[in-house]
Amino acid sequence: MVIDRAGLAEFLRRRRESLQPEDVGLARGARRRTSGLRREEVAMLCHMSADYYSRLERERGPQPSEQMLASIAQGLHLSLAERDHLFRLAGHHPPARGATGEHISPGMLRVFDRLGDTPAEIVTELGETLRQTPMGVALTGDTTRYTGPARSLGYRWFTDPGYRRLYAPEDHHYLSRVYVAGSREVATLRGPDSRAARLVGLLLERSAEFRELWEAHEVGLKPDGGKRLDHPALGRLDLECQTLVDPVQSHLLLVYTAVPGSETHEKLRLLAAVDPVDPTRAVDPVVTAAARTDAVDA
Repeated sequence: MVIDRAGLAEFLRRRRESLQPEDVGLARGARRRTSGLRREEVAMLCHMSADYYSRLERERGPQPSEQMLASIAQGLHLSLAERDHLFRLAGHHPPARGATGEHISPGMLRVFDRLGDTPAEIVTELGETLRQTPMGVALTGDTTRYTGPARSLGYRWFTDPGYRRLYAPEDHHYLSRVYVAGSREVATLRGPDSRAARLVGLLLERSAEFRELWEAHEVGLKPDGGKRLDHPALGRLDLECQTLVDPVQSHLLLVYTAVPGSETHEKLRLLAAVDPVDPTRAVDPVVTAAARTDAVDA
């Protein structure tokens, strides 16, 4: 396929001008004159330089890669139809849709963009994290950094013993059963040639616990809606998990909250001060001391 530079530039300009800052989780500012987003804002959302993005709108620069186009599609909050059109304009075949796709729908992104002060994440049906809010990173660490099979939470659960330390020990066995039952259901739904089936094959090879639970043929097990975490800085957290499902892409938006007035609710106020790189320490030493005191008292 051949790139349509003029068509690509016009499409990008129109989509940028149609978006407002609040549509993508940005502050408008008092002296704003631009009707839509600025090129610099789009570049930031797409994780690229402003110069690179500007050249695309000016019909210049190299042909963008598929990875770059995927970032642009998410940054501009494109629908699946718009994403596919973008790829074709740029001279590429569109990615697959459905359960194997990682393009997050505009509607789910709009909800996610408004959760900046709440622990939340968007995951695939295999438990692969696509997006986290800053508070989500402070709660569970950066789970978008994993590659290969380790991107799946279930795979990490059975192959990395240290990963379980974040979860209450009394819940480990039931969570193991939930992950195995869920893996069976997704692998059966997607078929023997699916990524889900390949992931099951890897776990059967590498985890004796997974093999033992797999033999039980359990299905239909679900988390009870609560999540008990042992946070390295804040101690025990008793959270509720609300889920929003995208039926087309099989993505889940998970939002973690606590009962108002509860001890966990008060601890979550300290979560913004936790260092996302090292959750055992906080950004502000005063807050660090308070967090550790609460953790001990818990």
